[in-house]
Amino acid sequence: MTGTKLKTAVLGATGYSGLELARLLRRHPRVEAPLLMRRGEAAAEVDPAYASDGHTPIMPFSWSRVEDHGTQLLFLATPHSISRSLVPEAMKRGLRVVDLSGAWRLKQQEHRVVYGFKDEDSTAAAHLDAQAVYGLPELHAKCIAPARLVANPGCYATSVILALAPLVSADLVDRERGIISDSKSGVSGAGKEPTARTHFVSVADNLSAYSVFGHRHMGEILEQLSLARNQLIFTPHLLPIPRGILSTIYVYLKKTSTSGEVESCFRESYRGKPWVRVYATPHLPQISGSLYTNYCDIGFSLADDGWRMVIVSCLDNLLKGAAGQAVQNMNLMYGWSEEEGLV
Repeated sequence: MTGTKLKTAVLGATGYSGLELARLLRRHPRVEAPLLMRRGEAAAEVDPAYASDGHTPIMPFSWSRVEDHGTQLLFLATPHSISRSLVPEAMKRGLRVVDLSGAWRLKQQEHRVVYGFKDEDSTAAAHLDAQAVYGLPELHAKCIAPARLVANPGCYATSVILALAPLVSADLVDRERGIISDSKSGVSGAGKEPTARTHFVSVADNLSAYSVFGHRHMGEILEQLSLARNQLIFTPHLLPIPRGILSTIYVYLKKTSTSGEVESCFRESYRGKPWVRVYATPHLPQISGSLYTNYCDIGFSLADDGWRMVIVSCLDNLLKGAAGQAVQNMNLMYGWSEEEGLV
């Protein structure tokens, strides 16, 4: 695109990810001020921290409002079931869509069943399931560029997939001995609507595991890394901090390796990928290093025996794990630098 700026709309601009997305789009040099919408009848205002004028209205959603704005790209920061119901109509209207929910991320029904979708038109839904591109730019940039429907990855899934993909691709990981991912997220990863588990009294001075063997991001990790269910144990935890993810991943290698060989594998895999930083061994990333950025930071430690390895992956769940990655996908879809509007 040249000359004119891209017209975008965000549905779900009142949630944490939607607010971050509004902030990023407002400052993006190639994008007009986005149309911000919410479900429900009443208009609202963007938190002043996210809009430069502090008074950008968030309008009730309607397809006529989307059309009147001249929207070309629609971002959905909505619950999974809402995105699942809206995308077929968006496609009919000729819109391109980046969906931040889990509605279109999964190709295999056995993994998708965790969402319990009840599609009005199962044939149309199956067609869109096949058409949707998993929006992890470091792995699928070529497919994202022409896509009409991009399914933004889950935050946990991004941290785990990026940490493992180079080793799995190089066939260095001994899958049969199993992979363990112990992942911890700040409370914003649970969304803006409070629950008994996410209230301050429950979270403060606490650390808790949840959704053991049943987290929705598990299917993404399995599909993207071509792992069998019995080859991965993924346990998410809730940290008493607002944002950020740290995944500690334990693997056995198929053959003895040196730290230099492993580091070279990571660096070659992410050469030219601006939003992955590989730490020089033996340094390991921390949550504080990636907060408020679109980086995924990866480091590792290899045992003296050359077989056992621990990988640490950190990112900001609202940026690289959500809104920042959505903008990164938009940049690819319109032929811009992946860094545009994110630095």
